[in-house]
Amino acid sequence: MYSIPGGDTRARYCCSNCGMIHYQNPRMVVGCIPVFENKILLCRRAIEPRYGLWNLPAGYLENGETVEEGALRETREEAHIEVELVRLHSIYNLLHVQQVYLFFLAKMHSPQCACGAETLEVQLFEETHLPWSNLAFSSNEFALRKYLADKHFSGVHIGSLIP
Repeated sequence: MYSIPGGDTRARYCCSNCGMIHYQNPRMVVGCIPVFENKILLCRRAIEPRYGLWNLPAGYLENGETVEEGALRETREEAHIEVELVRLHSIYNLLHVQQVYLFFLAKMHSPQCACGAETLEVQLFEETHLPWSNLAFSSNEFALRKYLADKHFSGVHIGSLIP
């Protein structure tokens, strides 16, 4: 049953038998904008949601790993590449699905890549040929548009999709 626990300001699911509070907090999604010689690597999704659409390599952060480790792992799993993280690039909030995306700008040292288990295809795209109408998620579009708008910006871009 939902109620506001003592000392709190939000309704939480509280067990009516033992009183334990079940906190439901946003899930962290971490990934990279992999760049090689001004080309951006995207992965075509082999899983739902958004099967067959293009995506930056990203996925859920696992317990026990840092956001940097998670972004590197997801990039390795989805595109079979090792990258060097340059900096945190963007934070994107998806309130309606309780997700927070963290994308790192990443340098590829080689164009060699391959499909992971969740990937149909990997491809390096020229900036002028990005598949905008076939991107899987608004978080990808946000990160890519911010990257292309000002490559010399050294801060972090923050955005939200508020339904």
